[in-house]
Amino acid sequence: QAVVDFERLSEHAAAFRGHDVGFCCLGTTRAKAGAAGFVHVDRDYVVQAAELARAGGCRHFILQSSRGANRHSGFLYLRVKGEVEDLVQAVGFDHCTIFRPAVLLCKRQESRPAEWVAQKLLGVVAWAFPTAYSVPVETVARAMVAIVLQPGKGKVEVLENETIHELGKA
Repeated sequence: QAVVDFERLSEHAAAFRGHDVGFCCLGTTRAKAGAAGFVHVDRDYVVQAAELARAGGCRHFILQSSRGANRHSGFLYLRVKGEVEDLVQAVGFDHCTIFRPAVLLCKRQESRPAEWVAQKLLGVVAWAFPTAYSVPVETVARAMVAIVLQPGKGKVEVLENETIHELGKA
């Protein structure tokens, strides 16, 4: 494990060397960081980390994005997620897997009242439609490990929420 300063990430290039697989689940919220801060973390930091990983020998990069990611979206969150998907693919990994989970179900230390209410409601919906609108973070983590252990399906593979659920059962 290496602790890095994302504002000076290039100074930590050694931490990105010698790894065959890279995982990136980095992100913040617009409420926490403001619009510019959100873009800086969710796009700029992610792309710079991907570039350092590739330069360090990483062959398979796994990116956690979001359901609905689209660089043409009118919504900042989905637009940035779509942009970062395109930028990470352009880095040139042998294989790039993009995870597009729906709402992540997890316990947080920080207070997010609207997210808490949404998670409670989606928890009930998940009982009837388990793969439709949400996914536990543990399921995403298991799916990420599973995808590394399986042969790749092409240079870029995009996994939507239902597939994440299926892989997460493995």
